[in-house]
Amino acid sequence: MKTATKRERKTLRIVELALLLGAAAFLMTGVWALNTQRDLADKVVRLHVLANSDTEEDQALKLLVRDAVLERATEILEQSADRAEAEIRLRESLPELEAIAEETVRANGYDYAVTAELEDTAFPTKEYDGFSLPAGEYLALRILIGEGVGQNWWCVVFPPLCTAASADVPETALAAGLTEDQVSLMTEEDGGYQLKFKAVELWERLKAALE
Repeated sequence: MKTATKRERKTLRIVELALLLGAAAFLMTGVWALNTQRDLADKVVRLHVLANSDTEEDQALKLLVRDAVLERATEILEQSADRAEAEIRLRESLPELEAIAEETVRANGYDYAVTAELEDTAFPTKEYDGFSLPAGEYLALRILIGEGVGQNWWCVVFPPLCTAASADVPETALAAGLTEDQVSLMTEEDGGYQLKFKAVELWERLKAALE
């Protein structure tokens, strides 16, 4: 009986140690992942277009508004050296971008209200053509059409990754000040990116639950 108890205690200690090591590894990964996401967020601006509803017509209108706003926003941001400068240019151009979106809506026969804003916005992990971004808060140029409750569209307007060909994403990102490690992570060259991005998402959910 005593031998069995000792074995049980030894097994329990091993299990406890394994759990502690696992928790420590998760915490370390989580801290690293959060820092990675925040570093990326400090260097990009996303574009977020929200449709009035999920009807086929409203979703088609959303894409027309996206194209018009994206074209002008890309021109506005062409000379931006970094995200700080991009933010200044976009804030100054919000009335113009809102007018462009509204003109597109009116030209297609709708009278929806349109709002353009630059806000910190929570995003899930998202895969694009040629790169990915972890979940978290990012500065976003948001275009709200009507009720803004339909499926939305988002990408990265600075650096201009929305319009960059997949092969040009690394060069475009590096030119905007992202590090080689950040670009490697975004473009999936780092084989562990899925696990690291998942860690960010789990930490973001935990943070939201505690708020």
